Amino acid sequence: MNYPQTLAYLYERLPLFQRIGAAAYKANLDNTLAISKLLHHPEKKFKSIHIAGTNGKGSTSHMLAAILQEAGYKTGLYTSPHLKDFRERIRINGKMIPKKNVISFVKKYKTDFEIIEPSFFEWSVGLAFNYFAKEKVDIAIVETGMGGRLDSTNILSPLFSVITNISLDHTLFLGDTIAKIAFEKAGIIKTNTPVIIGESHPESFSVFKEVADNRNATLKIADKIWTSELVSKSTYQQKIRLKSDEKEFVFDLDLTGKYQLKNIKSVIQSIELLNKLGFNVEIDAQKHALKKVKKLTGLMGRWQILQKSPLCICDTGHNEAGILEVLENIMDTKFANLHVVFGVVSDKDVTSILKLLPQNASYYFCKPNIVRGLDPVILKSKAKEYGLNGDEFISVKSAFEAAKQNAKPNDLIFIGGSTFVVAEVV
Repeated sequence: MNYPQTLAYLYERLPLFQRIGAAAYKANLDNTLAISKLLHHPEKKFKSIHIAGTNGKGSTSHMLAAILQEAGYKTGLYTSPHLKDFRERIRINGKMIPKKNVISFVKKYKTDFEIIEPSFFEWSVGLAFNYFAKEKVDIAIVETGMGGRLDSTNILSPLFSVITNISLDHTLFLGDTIAKIAFEKAGIIKTNTPVIIGESHPESFSVFKEVADNRNATLKIADKIWTSELVSKSTYQQKIRLKSDEKEFVFDLDLTGKYQLKNIKSVIQSIELLNKLGFNVEIDAQKHALKKVKKLTGLMGRWQILQKSPLCICDTGHNEAGILEVLENIMDTKFANLHVVFGVVSDKDVTSILKLLPQNASYYFCKPNIVRGLDPVILKSKAKEYGLNGDEFISVKSAFEAAKQNAKPNDLIFIGGSTFVVAEVV
């Protein structure tokens, strides 16, 4: 099989949550443990940092990876989902896993996987850990998929864990309260292993503290240690001042979303901890890396500028907290009229998002090209209940083209609502 044939086989054979939803979810680690045994436990052969959170874990993972590779460490990075190419999920020093490695891995273990019957995510975690072990990375930054306690990545024994924040998302699987979701995320806290919490929240903190205490895990809260402020901002970069009681840094960051002022606290606290654990990550490496995170790691879809006239920006924020962050960024952007290309998946609580969106915008409702995509006619009807008006389109591409035709040079076109909408425009 060649690479396209290999992926086609995997998509057809293995259930993929991003495409089919709940049917692909496995509420245990049985398959992952079976794959780990089959591969001779690759997760035990490299150092790692394990990152969970409702929002921000992707940006945090990419910033950490950029800094470590700039500091001279051979750095693995596992994230999900991908936007264009499956291989975006698995990188070493920013370079995607070679196609030949994916093909040979599937060919070698195809029969075993047909017996184990893993999900697409479980299989991809096995591939990633096997690749990092064989390539002898110095360290791997590993992002959870959904939750933490039962996530396939949770067979790791990391140097430490990071939980960026907690808000309501995937409530069908993780629970319908902040405390319940925090419990699932807290599952990545390991015995005698430090944990960094990015954002303090009364409901989630009590859960984290109880779990950390029970497991004798040292707990640090990044936003209690660091304060951050925006010094200046341009189209493609923002300057951030970060302060603690003992230190002060100024960073130029090429990720321009305002929410990065929160994420960077977890990143720098992680570097502080790494240096205490024997790594040598100097401030110059941190500064150089943060200027070019996207170039170093291939990060896409985080307040990403697609073109300047009219200004077109996309963002993968897709839950209530993520959309609020997006709206804050929109409010900080200068424009005459707002055009919103918007699509969601059918199992999302879309009403919690629609009620937040501005009424003084032109909407282009569309369906991402996946089975879970919500019919744009239904989306338009639901949106109208919240005073959001616009037209429906059969595809993301046609919606985006219509927005560009209607927008004037000083207007803003925002594309979002779902990671899968963004995937079709980047």
